[in-house]
Amino acid sequence: MKRLMTMAAAFLVAGGSPTAAAGVAETVTAIASIRSSTGASLSPDGKRIAFVSNAAGSPQVWLLEPGAVPVPVTRLSDLVQSVAWSPAGDWLAYDVAPGGGLNVQVHLVRSDGSGGRMVTAGGASNNRFFGWTPDGKALRIGSAAADPARFDPQLVDVATGTVTGVGAGSSGLSNVLVSRDGRRVVLDRAVTRGDSNVWLVNRASGAEQLVTRHKGRAQFSAIGLSPDGRRLWLRGNGATDNYALLAVDINAAGKAGPMRTVLGRADAELENAVLSEDGRSIALVWNKSGRSELGWFDTMTGQQRPGPALGKAALAPVDLVGAPEFAADGTSLVFTGSGAAAPANLYRVVAADNVVTRLTDSAHDGVDLALLARPRLLEWTARDGVKLSGWLYRPKGANGPQPMVFIYHGGPEGQSRPSLSSDVQALVASGISVLLPNVRGSSGSGKAFMEMDNGPLRNAGVTDIADTSDFVVKAGLADSTRLGIMGGSYGGYMVMAGVTEFPAMFAAGVNLYGVVNFDTFFKNTQPWMAAISKVEYGDPVKDRAMLAKLSPLGKIDVVTTPLLVLHGANDTNVPVIEAEQIVASLKGRGVAVEYILFPDEGHGWRKLPNRVRSTTAIVGFFKTKFAR
Repeated sequence: MKRLMTMAAAFLVAGGSPTAAAGVAETVTAIASIRSSTGASLSPDGKRIAFVSNAAGSPQVWLLEPGAVPVPVTRLSDLVQSVAWSPAGDWLAYDVAPGGGLNVQVHLVRSDGSGGRMVTAGGASNNRFFGWTPDGKALRIGSAAADPARFDPQLVDVATGTVTGVGAGSSGLSNVLVSRDGRRVVLDRAVTRGDSNVWLVNRASGAEQLVTRHKGRAQFSAIGLSPDGRRLWLRGNGATDNYALLAVDINAAGKAGPMRTVLGRADAELENAVLSEDGRSIALVWNKSGRSELGWFDTMTGQQRPGPALGKAALAPVDLVGAPEFAADGTSLVFTGSGAAAPANLYRVVAADNVVTRLTDSAHDGVDLALLARPRLLEWTARDGVKLSGWLYRPKGANGPQPMVFIYHGGPEGQSRPSLSSDVQALVASGISVLLPNVRGSSGSGKAFMEMDNGPLRNAGVTDIADTSDFVVKAGLADSTRLGIMGGSYGGYMVMAGVTEFPAMFAAGVNLYGVVNFDTFFKNTQPWMAAISKVEYGDPVKDRAMLAKLSPLGKIDVVTTPLLVLHGANDTNVPVIEAEQIVASLKGRGVAVEYILFPDEGHGWRKLPNRVRSTTAIVGFFKTKFAR
């Protein structure tokens, strides 16, 4: 196979001849076929690792033994989301998304693949999997079997199947923790998107204490309880704009004291943290301008020290750290490392000396990773003075204004970061620049910035689209006649907002499973999603007029931009009716629109053939619309 940039150049020079076009298809397919290894979970002795990989085409549970190559544990038609090894034996628990939808089920299997069984109710019920209890006897889950509008915190005994409720249900339940002695439970509950609390539950009495009492809107999540159950470590932004490390002391009677900020940074947010089993160390993952930084915190001395430097030695070119997990003895940490030009792989770092070892080698057949584009961070100012930023990818040797695609992230509280994207890399390899903006409402830049697009403020987030386009054109980076807009989920909403509010701005748009009509979104999304979205978007009853004004479907008659719409038939988050409304309206008016429906996917694509088809279609669509 020729090198990526050579093939891309051949395509551009040849102007789309059959031979050159076949080369581009081969390039795109190779990039879209890059595999990943994520979510490591260690065996009790720390020698074996269970993880999730799409090495065989769809995400499944795999096992890594010392000195051996990874082998699959599951071979399901459905998609595995995560896996956790029992702290007391050979059982693995994992959660599955049937058809890619959000009716998630939890399963058990031994590490040799035997004894597999489902432990949740199955069918249309939805569940959330949080891991094992410290003694390995039960699974911590949230179940919506009783009411699809809420998740009930439960413990499922793996030996008997007995289900025990451990607190009141909530539409925003996001974690269930259990103390070492089993007497206390910690619950993370979202009130709405952007506002959450942590609760402490006495299992004997059922009494609940609000641990994170705060004013205004803030978010908190539990990191872990000390071995004696007397200190709760948290991540939160109640007293700070950026997420920080917090602690709450619990007295002998089980009463929680006030929160206190233990460690914070003005230049970074604490995006993740994990407590060692002995309670002496916390591994910290900071988000600094979109890139991760690892650090260590000693809970005994209160001292912190830096972790291994990303982007160097064994971690080159890793930009992001995810899913950290301590070994049982606390001497090492496993995590997922990835980057703009680095497939997701598993790594181990020794806590004492920061020595890093890569444990997996995710396949990237036909792709020279050294030739993949790496981005640079740009900053610009919106019309009202708000500072915006984004990651710019340019083809090698590009000079002057280029065709450019803006890819808006989902959420809307998401954040564009330097992660490996087959869509981005395939576009760049085909001669198209890509900008991943972080407009107002994005996470990673503090609480105030993330709240700037709530409810009626969403209009300002939409005008950021125009300000972003104007910036790159005036900076000489983009050709104003060849601008494209693309995004998934809320990013799909931004696509439709862009082509309705600024109908002459874009030469083409790609909407992946995006919201187009808030009325139908609230009526058809899962009840728990509707319940927690009323502040972020607006109340579908009280704010009906505002939501109608913010819905792109109400202005779709002005759209002339050619569109490609992609959706999963099993999407329970943004149901397929959103795509159907767009396609029907545009076809009825004779506006160019192409539609791809994936019958075996939900909110995003996880199966390899579908990812390849999607990326190939997207690149081909933009190439055609940008052609001169």
